[in-house]
Amino acid sequence: MVIPGRYLLFLGDAAEPLDAKTAFGLADWRPDSCVGQWRLASCGVDLGLKDMTPGEARAAGAETLVIGVTPFGGAIAPAWVGAIIDALEAGLNVASGMHSRLGSIPAIADAAQRTGRTLFDVRFADRDFPVASGRKRSGRRLLMVGTDCAVGKKYTALVIAREMKALGIKATFRATGQTGILIAGGGVPIDAVVADFIAGAAETLSPDNDPDHWDVIEGQGSLFHPAYSGVAAGLLHGSQPDAIVLCHEASRTRVDGYPDFPLPSLRRCIDQNLEMARLTSPDVHCVGISINTSGLTPAERASYLDTISDEFDLPCIDPISTGGGLVIQHIVRAFG
Repeated sequence: MVIPGRYLLFLGDAAEPLDAKTAFGLADWRPDSCVGQWRLASCGVDLGLKDMTPGEARAAGAETLVIGVTPFGGAIAPAWVGAIIDALEAGLNVASGMHSRLGSIPAIADAAQRTGRTLFDVRFADRDFPVASGRKRSGRRLLMVGTDCAVGKKYTALVIAREMKALGIKATFRATGQTGILIAGGGVPIDAVVADFIAGAAETLSPDNDPDHWDVIEGQGSLFHPAYSGVAAGLLHGSQPDAIVLCHEASRTRVDGYPDFPLPSLRRCIDQNLEMARLTSPDVHCVGISINTSGLTPAERASYLDTISDEFDLPCIDPISTGGGLVIQHIVRAFG
């Protein structure tokens, strides 16, 4: 799937940053491709990009409207339909990471046909996947796991893969969600794969490779999430990770959107992920902990990371503030 860029990022009526993680991901990792942002009147999120209408964005060189909102359940809100049609009529293609297809909405499908624009449904795999074999593959694999959704698994994987390559280590970022796919230009929307084939899709995503090559795999969901544990388990078994990095948000104590479910301790989360990973990768190790400390002051951040690092005897990073260097050093020492 090759999506014409540059992009106008549609924020719709997002109320808070977590609702617009696709837009933030593209703004952070593909800034040269982002022409501007388009917000509905009720939107409470700002990427810091120039506000534009579809017509203004098209005149500025945009080719595709990207729906940058990631609502719970992945449905296209009725309030967005008119805006999407406006974008098509302004000459923009439309890309969506929703679970519902753009073309399944008659008004959008009609507008795309009438204007000759293309609809891109990023969250739908373009191929069938096999049932997992469980066969050990050549090469190395590093998987991000989390205490919850939206705690920094994608950003951690992107930072580690980028810094590995800068150090001359063979590494590839493997995207498993719609935002990662838009950033990387390819991947598998793992949460849209039929359950029986999730582990097989993960095997396909990270095939045999050179013995010293690392696939740095974006994680999804959490083993402790009441709705999204299944995708985390399938990805864990199919990835067959040699190593995992645990990701967590410092200020979060309960599953986002599920106040009745407290988050597990970091220790429990590491132990549970390692235990399940050993089904297909008996020698798996945890090589680091990644913390989203955006809600802490710099002084609080340093103390928090040091405390966790001392407790677990593992490198503890914030991928945005500290980078991934300490985790990479630990990987090099452990695996050569």
